[in-house]
Amino acid sequence: MWLFGYGSLIWRPDLEFEDSKVGYIKGHVRRFWQSSTDHRGTEEAPGRVVTLIPFDEFSQRFIDDDMHSSDQDDITWGVAYKIPESKVAETKAYLDHREKNGYETHFLDVFQPGSHIPVVEKAIVYIGSTDNSEFAGPAPLDLIAQQIYASHGPSGANKDYLLNLAHALRIVAPTGTDQHLFELESKVKELMLKDAGSQEAFDLMLSKIIVQSHPAPVIPV
Repeated sequence: MWLFGYGSLIWRPDLEFEDSKVGYIKGHVRRFWQSSTDHRGTEEAPGRVVTLIPFDEFSQRFIDDDMHSSDQDDITWGVAYKIPESKVAETKAYLDHREKNGYETHFLDVFQPGSHIPVVEKAIVYIGSTDNSEFAGPAPLDLIAQQIYASHGPSGANKDYLLNLAHALRIVAPTGTDQHLFELESKVKELMLKDAGSQEAFDLMLSKIIVQSHPAPVIPV
């Protein structure tokens, strides 16, 4: 079984795998449009985590609400993991629980640059569709950034999720782009710096957040 991660699975898979490949899926847009009340927020103060919007639906329903729609493509970078046969049932049960807050399984091909042939066929991908009960939808980036900065849940601070995702994506896929993610990262860092009061205090804060290890090899450029 192959599993494709495009969110916290990139930098915190917490599962056993025997191979991994950096690559991208087609036909979807990654957005912080999914509420998190079980990991990075609470019922009273939900956080925001990523989900995938089918590109056709994004273009038809949300293009007027998204500031990055003018140059948005349908490529989403992430990491695919090969799960050992002996661990498939255990891993699937773990993931079904981890992704229980509105996510469902889909099967998508994973690609790498320079080839039209998938490096992984029909990898499992957990997606919170736009009709799931936790779908938060679009909002101004400043408001999303403030929500992420303030939210905290059983798995930790919402900002830690965002900052580690952006950091890990730059490491494993330096040729990949995601304006939505990176601009939210910039806005949250501005809020952190303002509260920290100095660059030195901010740098120390950031050093305690970022996870330095990454589970997959860097994609060739």
